Amino acid sequence: MKNITDSFLCLGYWPSAGSFGFNTDILATNPINLSVVLGVLVFFGKGVLSDLLDNRKQRILRTIRNSEELREGAIEQLEKAQARLRKVETEADRFRVNGYSEIEREKLNLINSIYTTLEQLENYKNEAIHFEQQRVINQVRQRVLQQALQGALGTLNSCLNNELHFRTVNVNIGMFGTMKEKNN
Repeated sequence: MKNITDSFLCLGYWPSAGSFGFNTDILATNPINLSVVLGVLVFFGKGVLSDLLDNRKQRILRTIRNSEELREGAIEQLEKAQARLRKVETEADRFRVNGYSEIEREKLNLINSIYTTLEQLENYKNEAIHFEQQRVINQVRQRVLQQALQGALGTLNSCLNNELHFRTVNVNIGMFGTMKEKNN
């Protein structure tokens, strides 16, 4: 008599140690398949997500550097304007008798235009930073939502308990039995 452990196909039976067999119990093999698929996704997806976040970080750092360069340019303009202001003030001392009020007006206009320019540059920098932050936040939210949905789907798939399993098997056996009776 042939030993059951020597066969290659053991239906509904777990083979003993040292033998080979196919597990035809779909419900028992699904968690294993899901864990393998999830393991592969985590292994390969981690690098992709890391690369995406690194690229986003580089873009944000580039934007911040650009904003800092604009700020430095504004500071240079401010220094030049302050130098011009000092020059205007020395000229004002020389021409105080002839037109003190005209020089004061020019000085105020110059200061106001400088502050307006600085405010515009500061607003541009803040808007650029805010825009990049919102884009990053939205991307992270989308990633988290996708992962949460995948986790929920995995949880739902893993919630198949023994009672539901036996009920499903019994219904399928009953349906198979009625189909077999109809065919005979």
